[in-house]
Amino acid sequence: MKIFAIADLHLAFDERVDKPMDMFGVGWENHVERLKAAWIERVSDEDIVLIPGDISWGLRLEEALTDIKWIHELPGTKLISKGNHDLWWSRINYLNSLYDDVVFLQNDCYYVESENIVVCATRGWPYPGSDEYSEHDEKIYRRELQRLKLGLDAAKSLAPDADLVVALHYPPSDISGKSTELTALLEDYGVKLCVYGHLHGPVAFGAGIKGLHRGIQYKLVSLDYLGCIPKAIYDSNGGYL
Repeated sequence: MKIFAIADLHLAFDERVDKPMDMFGVGWENHVERLKAAWIERVSDEDIVLIPGDISWGLRLEEALTDIKWIHELPGTKLISKGNHDLWWSRINYLNSLYDDVVFLQNDCYYVESENIVVCATRGWPYPGSDEYSEHDEKIYRRELQRLKLGLDAAKSLAPDADLVVALHYPPSDISGKSTELTALLEDYGVKLCVYGHLHGPVAFGAGIKGLHRGIQYKLVSLDYLGCIPKAIYDSNGGYL
């Protein structure tokens, strides 16, 4: 089996939602069709796909249900976490009752027992010192740190010796890999791999932490950065990719 990751699907199938993505330029033309074709070509029903946020443009849960159904109909088990545009996100127990192959992660974790890997996920938030951060973000940043800690604690309780993989929406640090409270938390728990999205366009190539930093591998997996192709991050035959 394989584990893939791709963030920022930005779906808008509901007729009440009018948000064409091609207005955002190169990388977004026919992105839904390109994503579906690449997904079906690469992902099998035995695989897992992490989707770290910005799933649907719907403002209410009812407007996102068609997008969630579209994801459900793709191969594999899908692990979904929240992004800054997922304003529809609510009623987590209801969301997790919709489909057996779509799991919404919030304050908890998902154990891939066959590979002894535990996946944790949360939205994250702009970190202090980043361009997006202001004093008004402090409360939300602290809350996201706590949510990630809850998931990591659940993972350690469930499978103390498992590898930890974390999916965030926001990058936890910049291209230099400087230490932040988010990266320090990942290091404290011995996280193996962290994937994130949120960064788009040409700026994505020169922003966001990437590569190996203090024992953790970081990968940007936003849809346009990946060219609409889910990125394989783990293969049971070869380990982490």
